[in-house]
Formats: sequence, C-alpha cells, structure tokens
Amino acid sequence: MRIAYLILENGAVFKGWSFGYDGGAIGELVFSTGMTGYMETLSDPRYFGQIVIQTFPLIGNYGVIPAEMRSPKLHLNAYIVREWCQEPSNFRSEGNLDSFLCDNKIPGICGVDTRALTRIIRENGAMNAMVSKSPELGSEQWALLRGYRVEGAVSAVCAEREYTGSAMYAPGAGQGLSSGQGRGQGLSSGQGPGVVQGPGSGLNVVLWDFGDTFGLVEGLATNGCGVRCVRFDSSASDISALSPDGVVLSDGPGDPAENTEIIREIGLLCDTGIPLLGVGLGHRLLALARGAKTEKLLFGHHGANQTVSERESGRVFVTSQNHLYSVSAGSPPARSEISYLNANDGSCEGITYRDVPAFSVEFAPTEDVFLKFIACMVNETRSASKSDLNGPSQNASKSDLNGPSQSASDHPPVAEDLKGGE
Repeated sequence: MRIAYLILENGAVFKGWSFGYDGGAIGELVFSTGMTGYMETLSDPRYFGQIVIQTFPLIGNYGVIPAEMRSPKLHLNAYIVREWCQEPSNFRSEGNLDSFLCDNKIPGICGVDTRALTRIIRENGAMNAMVSKSPELGSEQWALLRGYRVEGAVSAVCAEREYTGSAMYAPGAGQGLSSGQGRGQGLSSGQGPGVVQGPGSGLNVVLWDFGDTFGLVEGLATNGCGVRCVRFDSSASDISALSPDGVVLSDGPGDPAENTEIIREIGLLCDTGIPLLGVGLGHRLLALARGAKTEKLLFGHHGANQTVSERESGRVFVTSQNHLYSVSAGSPPARSEISYLNANDGSCEGITYRDVPAFSVEFAPTEDVFLKFIACMVNETRSASKSDLNGPSQNASKSDLNGPSQSASDHPPVAEDLKGGE
C-alpha cells in the first residue's frame, strides 16, 4: 500500500495508507458512529460530496454484501478508517472492501488515528478535507480545499434515477426497488410475496423522492400501503393530480435551504389538505415551507445510534440519522409544536403542525411514525367522505390546485422501480 495523507482545512495533516481507488478527493469531513453497517454507510446518498470517517476501528470484516446497499451507487467522496480487514469472512460476501472502493472510484485511507480525527470534528465542527499523496499543498490546492461546498446535492443524486412504469408498488413488494443490485433485486410492483394486509391497506401514498434510500418504500408497503414514487422536480399540481391519500417527503442530501423551488411547491401542496409526512430532508423542507429556519449543526448526526426523546410521552428512542442541518429550535413554524428533541444536543427532531394535516421527523421512521401517518390519512379520508355526504365542501379539494382534472397521460412519471445510476 502507498502512503496517503488526509489534509484538513484547519491545517492538520494525518498520515495513513491508501486503499481502494488510487486518486485524490476533496469533500466535507464528517464522522459516522455506527458500529455495524458499513455497506449502508458507503451506499447512503445522504453522504453526497462528503468524506466519511468511520469511528468503529475495524471495517470490512464481513466483506461486500450487495444486498445491504441502500442505493446502487456510492455518493461519498472518500472513506477513512482505522483498519480495514483484508481477509473478510461471511457466507454472503461477494468481495473485499478494497476492490469494491476501487471499482466505484472511491479513494480510502486506513491506518489513521480516527479517534483523534473525530475529536477535531467534534470540537471544531465539520470542515473540508483533501485526500492527497503529498503532505504539502500549493496555493491553488489550498484555495480549492477552502472553497469547496456541497451544492446541488438533490439534483445530483436524483438526476440519474429512472422512473418508469405506471403502476405503484403493490403492498408485499415494498422492497422492490429494482436496481439490478442490492435490496429488492428484480422485484417490481407485479412481483413479491403477495398482498400485505396491514393498517394501511387500501391507502395510496406518493413518495416525493429527494434522494431516498430503500427504507421508506419498504416501511410503507410493509404496512399495506401502495406507494408511487415521483421525481424531485415534480410540482404540487403533478402530485395532487394523482389523488393520493397521503404524501411522504423523503430524506436526501445537502443544504435544505438551497432547494427554493421544491420549498415553494411543498408550500402549495400544504394548501391542498393532503396529509403529509416529512422525513429527514423532507422534514426540513416542510418546515422551511411553513416559515421556519434551518441551521448547520456543529458536526451533525450520522449513525444508527442517535437518541431522540418524544416530548409528549417522555419516551426515548434510538434512531438512525444522517444529516448536517437541522430545523432551528428557536424558530419553529407558526401553528406548530416540536414533538421530538435530540437527547444529546437538544436540537429539533420532529414537528407536528396544527393548521395542516402534517407532521415530520428528522430520523428514519419507527413503526410508531408509520402508524401515526396511516391514522392521519384514514382520518382525512373519513372527513372527506362525511363532507361528500353533506354536500359540496367549503374546503379546497385535492384537485383545486390543478384547475381542470387531468387525464392519466398528463400525470408525472412515476416509479415502478428505481434503478440505474442512483
């Protein structure tokens, strides 16, 4: 192995050994605290544009397992570990980490004191870093390093995704994001173990995709919901024309505030009265659409062991999260209340809205969250049915946003499967 250096924006230099792809990289340096699940970390679209430090010291011991990937493509810029296992052992393994990173053109550095590196990030915050073959940088390289920004993350992650077909995911095929690799390989809405009878049976949900992993479709379909995915650049009228029982605003990467057009469309969608659930980035975008502000956390929450407290019940949950931005707890949206707080730093982890049928969470939804959203959709459906029995409703209908009704051919592209260069 060749010597490689990780050079931080603050001037700190860490020496290690190169593995994976033989090349340089610049990115925003963050750390992940997960003790297992490095395949999920590597394939998580929310790490777009970032260099990831793995705090757990030994990585790669169970090799490469494509079924554990969260998306078919790697979006991080580089990978930093204390030690990588050169002789993995697992009956599901299809390769080693070194070859996997090389094939995906992701440079890695091992032999780094990741404990000291993590402390720098904890005390000083996420900062830019560069993977280099030399410990010295010229003036142009320093300018590139200090000027680096993660921009256009949502469009970059979603642009290569293919949305094909006209049918939604059938309950029972919720894992069927057919990607050619990874979870749900080869499954589509017409396949799978059959119809799942759950609390969401008969409900049709639109997943507005901002760079989602496979989990949301799986969670909804496992509870019996039919799920249809639409592109990040869909409009509120496009989505309303599908007449969904509810809309999930998915998670995704990057600074939420830069997605001004999406924020505007979410604001319009709120006016339709369709129940909304925001998750991760979707949680922040919904808050911005309702007048809140977002802020960059010092080092963010990255890992599957993030503790969250529910304010109403006092219960504490261990959740999975991956984000560097948060809704400012000091400026929640009007006519709303913060429902969850981070147990470590007190940041906002969830919001319930009182003037629209919507709520949101910062973390990967627990079963309680899915059931709450299903109950919200059921209640709105019953309210609409009562209004129909009592004559014309005084409230705006789902189609009011669109004007005249659209035919099926006017509907936006929808996903029978997400595949290709995700």
